[in-house]
Amino acid sequence: MNILMVTSEAAPFAKSGGLADAVSALAGALKRLGHDVRVVLPRYYSVDKSGLEALPGPLGVPMGSGEQWSGVYRGILPGLDVPVYFIEHEAYFGREGLYGSRSESDYSDNPRRFSFFSRAAFQLCRKLGWVPDVFHAHDWPTGLVPVYRRFAEAGTEFSRSATVFTIHNLGYQGVYAKENFPYFGLPWELYHGAGLEYHGALNLLKTGLASADRLSTVSPSYAREIQTPELGQGLDGLLRHRSADLVGILNGVDTDEWNPATDKRLPARYSAADLSGKAQCKTALQKAFGLEERPDVPLIGMVTRLADQKGVGELFGPAHGSAVPICRDMDIQFVVLGSGDAWCEAELRTLSGRLPNFRARIGYSEDLAHLVEAGSDFFLMPSRYEPCGLNQMYSLRYGTLPIVHRTGGLADTVSNYDQDSGSGTGFMFDHLSPRSIYDTVGWAVWAYYNKREHVRGMIRRAMAQEFSWDRSAREYERLYSDALAAIRR
Repeated sequence: MNILMVTSEAAPFAKSGGLADAVSALAGALKRLGHDVRVVLPRYYSVDKSGLEALPGPLGVPMGSGEQWSGVYRGILPGLDVPVYFIEHEAYFGREGLYGSRSESDYSDNPRRFSFFSRAAFQLCRKLGWVPDVFHAHDWPTGLVPVYRRFAEAGTEFSRSATVFTIHNLGYQGVYAKENFPYFGLPWELYHGAGLEYHGALNLLKTGLASADRLSTVSPSYAREIQTPELGQGLDGLLRHRSADLVGILNGVDTDEWNPATDKRLPARYSAADLSGKAQCKTALQKAFGLEERPDVPLIGMVTRLADQKGVGELFGPAHGSAVPICRDMDIQFVVLGSGDAWCEAELRTLSGRLPNFRARIGYSEDLAHLVEAGSDFFLMPSRYEPCGLNQMYSLRYGTLPIVHRTGGLADTVSNYDQDSGSGTGFMFDHLSPRSIYDTVGWAVWAYYNKREHVRGMIRRAMAQEFSWDRSAREYERLYSDALAAIRR
């Protein structure tokens, strides 16, 4: 199949979160299965074009009542042999940030920026003389791709191309003033007819959900959860209406980058057959965070964005969070690496100075992230919701048992400990609250001290889990075939 990934992010060129890694990894896995996969994204100011090839001639993009012009550059996804094309438009993309800046967190012209980019994807294919079987669009910035294919490109060479739209996080929907609509170059009847209308505004994610031939999200449990009022973010009715076209496909992980047997970022490497290197990593982690070097104490790690979605209020809230009683009541150590909400950063600094067994680093370091995964005994993820999650999968590969809220991809990848049989790969709670976090951490700590053979079996079981992108790519193959069969009927 010819597959075009239309995305606002792709690693290593432009990244603000897991979307970038997922798109690039999936493209590489589909390429290995023999498909002609290509990626298109904006040429942001941060993308150095000196190493890219400029395609000759401008690219004309019909927008509003006229036409706008852009350039196109070509590169390769490193190590994946996948062509990636960059849409060059200085006024839209030659600025700080992908979606906003320090002074303007959400650019007011994002609807124009990304509608232009979505329409340019079709013009790029014309320029290349290449017709995709599938346009695979990702998240709200590309929500107009299915609309343009269905309405603006009806009767063109793309009329038999299918569209697949993937929701990476329903919490970000691209809601903007409807005064931007005329720029899209679509008739006003499509404001309602293509699902753009949202309480008198525009919703770019909603229109993708309404117009794409098939829908996916990044885990089976999240696909079910977003069809409920609790986690549907106001779109649960539409998602229930389209439930027959929606599937949850679990993201994979980069099994070369995240492999404790070969990880060059670690002071010692290890495997399920020989865990001695993990003990060395624990000592190195304690040193790195200024904790007492104790091999016998359970060490809990976190690498997280400090935001409400991640459960940081229930864990670190100054008046009610469970972190203080956990560190006060239990013989444990606790390390956190992350950044985000200002109040939480301030609280972590306070706790680091107040609690002898708690340390936090504000910011992000890839080396430290790997060390936390390898050196910790448990990895805490009390997310309010988690579309897929990657850190719990990294933790399982590194023999670090997850402590998680049973939601989204966490529920799909971690199996709960049974203290009678010793089965399971982690510890789970069903309802997010300070008390449930405290009790579940306590349960894990109890098992560490009292059921050591169970814990060793859980570690071996965790490290045997399979989370490669090849599995996910085969599921996307089936989804693409289903979308093509539907449109060609």
